[in-house]
Amino acid sequence: MHLHALENDQEFLNLQTEMVRMQNWLIEHKKRLIIVCEGRDSAGKGGAIMRFIRYINPRFYRVVALNKPTENEKEQWYFQRYIRHFPNPGEMVFFDRSWYNRAVVEPVMDFCSKAQYDLFMKQVVQFENMLTEDGIVLIKFWFSIDQDEQNKRLEERKSNPLISWKLSTVDLQAQLKWDDYTFYKDEMFRLTGTVNSPWVVIKGNDKDLARKEAIRYILNNVNYELKGITNERLEPNPEIVSLKT
Repeated sequence: MHLHALENDQEFLNLQTEMVRMQNWLIEHKKRLIIVCEGRDSAGKGGAIMRFIRYINPRFYRVVALNKPTENEKEQWYFQRYIRHFPNPGEMVFFDRSWYNRAVVEPVMDFCSKAQYDLFMKQVVQFENMLTEDGIVLIKFWFSIDQDEQNKRLEERKSNPLISWKLSTVDLQAQLKWDDYTFYKDEMFRLTGTVNSPWVVIKGNDKDLARKEAIRYILNNVNYELKGITNERLEPNPEIVSLKT
């Protein structure tokens, strides 16, 4: 759905009103919120973030989409370059891909060794437990699309000059390595989805529906004041949203 159409979508506007109220609560109470957006190439991660932030106060959120690590960063503790972007009190930080690059993309593309992968999988749950114990609210989204839908979106990137910048060498391997991505994705769910920090899987073939349900999940899982003042449904649709724990 184009942005001008969203301005006439009362459901979307209600959800955005709730997002503003939630952010005001985070600011007032100095809460910290991290939202991780993961998924296959072209799954809609960046587009979802653009919906999340449409009307909220830009002084109190950041979107983090890191480039490949520098030579110096390669020698650091793996999580170090992500930690420096974590929220200050009252802030939200959205990660367009995150430390979970090491769980799926890097092993599929041979960007890390097996030892590096194994160490990450050993440390990541402990790492996230420390975050949540310190009061950070952590939400981990996985936007899920089927193979035909991914192929369609990748072809659009090739032909549409407005989004051609999104096409990378990794994207070009996405279809060829579909089964490898599936294997590592399932391992990630199995080993890093916990009751304390579940994976929130969003069926993403329908972008508009996926984004609204993802917003609902956020709102439903933050106990802000004046929740539901718009009378909009905040409970996510279980046919679109499921948890991996």
